[in-house]
Amino acid sequence: MNRTDELVDAWLPLPDIAERSGLGISKVRRFVEERAVIGLRRGERSVFQVPELFLDDDCLPVKHLKGTLITLQDAGFDDEAAIAWLFTPDDSLPGRPIDLLRAGNKTEIRRRAQALAF
Repeated sequence: MNRTDELVDAWLPLPDIAERSGLGISKVRRFVEERAVIGLRRGERSVFQVPELFLDDDCLPVKHLKGTLITLQDAGFDDEAAIAWLFTPDDSLPGRPIDLLRAGNKTEIRRRAQALAF
């Protein structure tokens, strides 16, 4: 078991996201290509899956996630490290970075992500 398995409660494969959102699988794949969401290959069959909390109630990418993912990538984080950072509880925040992003508080999370590069 890797660290992300300990941190992330629920994952969704792309076909499930397509079904829940009512979008075609090609549009859901575009979310990944455009880094609106990221995921990892998981399980015995190594199926690509996205953390469920990266998606809103309509199963679309959380509004401020893409910019934060790009900031983390620029700071040298690979996808697994970015997911781990977003889901790791932070005592100086009310919860985890992903929880604040989902609540629309992108400024503090992006500031912290930018500081990781230095």
